[in-house]
Amino acid sequence: MFQEVEEQVQSCVEWLRLMVEALGAAVIAAGLVLVVASLARHVFGRDGGGFTPIRLAFTRYLTLALELQLAADILSTAVAPTWDRIGKLAAIAVIRTTLNYFLSKELRDEGR
Repeated sequence: MFQEVEEQVQSCVEWLRLMVEALGAAVIAAGLVLVVASLARHVFGRDGGGFTPIRLAFTRYLTLALELQLAADILSTAVAPTWDRIGKLAAIAVIRTTLNYFLSKELRDEGR
């Protein structure tokens, strides 16, 4: 009985991980649509602003997507923690956290 419950929990967590990964990809796609539309307005002269606001808007989407992807990786490792998965999670977490830090720093700097 315990093994059946454990398998059900693992299955639920895997579905949750898949949903979080899909949400992260959807956030990137939404940001990309926004950037393409903003660039089209800029190129065709309807928007007098520069590229910085467009880039910063996309940065916000990327920051959220990185957080979601990291959450999905944590869920994946929580279900079946092996030393190999833990090591990969650590490397991914460092890379994504570093990217997120610099993206957030850029947003703060441009906000000033």
